[in-house]
Amino acid sequence: MPRGLITDLTGLTLGDDERAYLEAFDPLGIILFARNIDNPTQVFDLITSFRFCVGRKDAPVMIDQEGGRIARLREPHWWPGVPAGDLGIAGLEASQLAGRLLAADMAAMGIDVVCAPCLDLRVAGMHDVIGDRAFGSDHQTVSTCARAYCEGLTQGGVQPMIKHMPGHGRVAVDPHDVLPSTDADMETLRNHDFRPFQALADVPWGMTAHVVYKAVDAERPATQSPAVIGDIIREKLGFDGVLTSDAIDMSALSGSHPERARLSLAAGCDVVMHCNQPLELRRAVAEAVPELEGDALRRVEAAAACKTAPTPDFDRQSAMARLDNLIAKTA
Repeated sequence: MPRGLITDLTGLTLGDDERAYLEAFDPLGIILFARNIDNPTQVFDLITSFRFCVGRKDAPVMIDQEGGRIARLREPHWWPGVPAGDLGIAGLEASQLAGRLLAADMAAMGIDVVCAPCLDLRVAGMHDVIGDRAFGSDHQTVSTCARAYCEGLTQGGVQPMIKHMPGHGRVAVDPHDVLPSTDADMETLRNHDFRPFQALADVPWGMTAHVVYKAVDAERPATQSPAVIGDIIREKLGFDGVLTSDAIDMSALSGSHPERARLSLAAGCDVVMHCNQPLELRRAVAEAVPELEGDALRRVEAAAACKTAPTPDFDRQSAMARLDNLIAKTA
């Protein structure tokens, strides 16, 4: 049984040490970064090599490919997409087309989960870590456009991962650097920030926020808070998909990396994501992460069971022309 771990890879191909690590620890899946990407054939071969090492042809392969500034796949081989903020203005059809176009590139190489869309609100005066990654500033726009975007991804054979649960828009600092917190009261969070996640609670994958929600748990970030995960994400929002931590190597979290993994799992994350670290540290984290069992295993199996193949007869050229036209009308 695989461990509840999403790990990353060093480069464009697998070395002997990395192969041995994957074979020994059997992480659930991997996430790709720009350092792993050169051309479509190379990416396909890297993914194939990973899945051979773990002995699972359906092992999830993930990527951050939101569109716009958060896009690992870029020209000349791939379409980098457009920011969600532009899609929120252009509307539902544009959002669906963007998701479908992004999925076409990813699915062709074997990437089957994308860490998108952001369901966070764009809140005035807050840090730009979210910014135009949000579909808008009101929960209705975010909910409807994100739903259309997810439908496009799914039609293209790629599963979405909604993030950052239960809402990342009201922070003044970047969690890559320090731990953010929000003083927003529960009424504000419930009536605004939480709404998109509740509306898309049926999506198979979700990612936590490294944010302290003082109205829920004044001490711990959502990723490591049983109150946020159990009472809010699982109960109030009704999310029963696979809950993955945001990358636990980010500076928002404290303690050793294995301890960060243990705290995240103990709080209710099904899977932890650990990236951008030396192989020795990746091994230490993998040793701290147990094999999937119980509800976590059930959710992972349910996500795998609802994977779909790309819909046939997709006309990429027509879809791109239509999307360009819809975006141009808002300029």
